[in-house]
Amino acid sequence: MVRLGIMSFAHLHAESYLALLKSMQDVEVVGIADDNQQRGEHFAAQFDVRYFTSYEALLDEGVDGVLVCSENTKHTPLVCMAAERGVHVLCEKPLATTLDDAERMVRVCRENQSRLMVAFPMRFSTPALEVKKLVDSGRLGRIYGVNSTNQGALPEFHQAENLTFLNRNWFVDAALSGGGAMTDHIVHLADLLRWYFGAEVQEVYAASNTILHHKRVNVETGGLVMLTFSNGAFASIDCSWSKPAYYPTWGGLKLELVTEGGLTTMDAFKQYFTTYSHSVARPLWNVWGSDANQGMLTEFVSSIEENRAPIVTGEDGLRAVEIVLAAYRSASRREPERVGGG
Repeated sequence: MVRLGIMSFAHLHAESYLALLKSMQDVEVVGIADDNQQRGEHFAAQFDVRYFTSYEALLDEGVDGVLVCSENTKHTPLVCMAAERGVHVLCEKPLATTLDDAERMVRVCRENQSRLMVAFPMRFSTPALEVKKLVDSGRLGRIYGVNSTNQGALPEFHQAENLTFLNRNWFVDAALSGGGAMTDHIVHLADLLRWYFGAEVQEVYAASNTILHHKRVNVETGGLVMLTFSNGAFASIDCSWSKPAYYPTWGGLKLELVTEGGLTTMDAFKQYFTTYSHSVARPLWNVWGSDANQGMLTEFVSSIEENRAPIVTGEDGLRAVEIVLAAYRSASRREPERVGGG
């Protein structure tokens, strides 16, 4: 039995993670800790788990691993706190908002034999896995380029208006998130493409703006990023918060691979059916397909049970942080930027 806990419920993914963990037979959910007591007590009661008043108290219970779901700029102290006790960590993306923090987390985990995994669930998406199989089979031939999108709705659209302590408005506060749409949405596709190509990003050219929602937030809400890989392939990423408030879901992730063998397309969130109702203001998307989060959590648990490194490592998170930071430098200077790990 693997004993797990969750450190912070600042990130909205913490709710789905906890629900999934409670359904896993080989997992014991020890409890949750949150520096927002009202929020922590709310979710502890909702999921019928123990609430710890401090992160140290949760770690003192002898957990094997923790999920860090805090605000982005708070990842580092929580990951290092767990690692220094030899506890394994699954950290929300992006791993960090500065290169120094990302490198420190990877180093501290390595020094304390704490396995660090980063929350890149697209590695476990069935459609994404099928594309990976095609790429690895060689049937597509040479890959010339990729057009990809990871769009979403403005995070402010997903606030709990009647429960202010559940508002996740830190997503649009650069002091806590590290940035806007580029911070939020570059990393998933950057990691997926590194995995597909088996190559590193060498150069980034990016543009960003606040045309969308400029009266609501002070961070970038639109971004277009061009990546050049060490194998000569290139890719574009639309990482904008462009979905309207009443879109059926938060957004989606798609890509088109232009290859020697033709065109291959993938929509990671196409496995749903749409329900229309007289009583609901917008159509509902009911997902029937695979659950990438379930696959990611299963891998984290398995890596602990089997005493091995997870499929997605802290180094993968570090490489994604390098790409995001290069994108910000490029957007600011309006010229291509080299990537530290390329």
